[in-house]
Amino acid sequence: MARRHRANKREIKPDARHGSTLVSVLISKILRGGKRTLAERIVYGAIEQLAQKIENSNPIEILQKAIDNIRPKLEVKSRRVGGATYQVPMEVPHERQVSLALRWLVDYADGRKAMPMRDALSAEILDAYNNTGNAVKKRDDMHKMAQANRAFAHYRW
Repeated sequence: MARRHRANKREIKPDARHGSTLVSVLISKILRGGKRTLAERIVYGAIEQLAQKIENSNPIEILQKAIDNIRPKLEVKSRRVGGATYQVPMEVPHERQVSLALRWLVDYADGRKAMPMRDALSAEILDAYNNTGNAVKKRDDMHKMAQANRAFAHYRW
């Protein structure tokens, strides 16, 4: 772990088609093996499917609302105190909230094996938008774990 300097945050450039930094981060999360054009095709195809499924609405706003529904506010981190390890609930910084939400969204979309990734991503975003689906359940489980361990909140530092 570097002790001298903190790593500088890179500026995230918005994507070319929608001008959204959220879409460009989602493309980067899906990216595998340097195949950016394939990742872009998957994400843009999923966004187009969202636009077709929900008429008269902006698909980028749907994606934003879905991410807001998934974002965890609390998480537990292990702290070792006097020979015992406690799961201490901590607030999650905003950037990590978005990162976790996108990671869960992509992982659960990838887990839907019966359909192409574009369709699975579109379905997972739609589920998150409607406050259902695996990613929302993951967030709820994380919040329940933090709530159950709130007695150890005084170990936060």
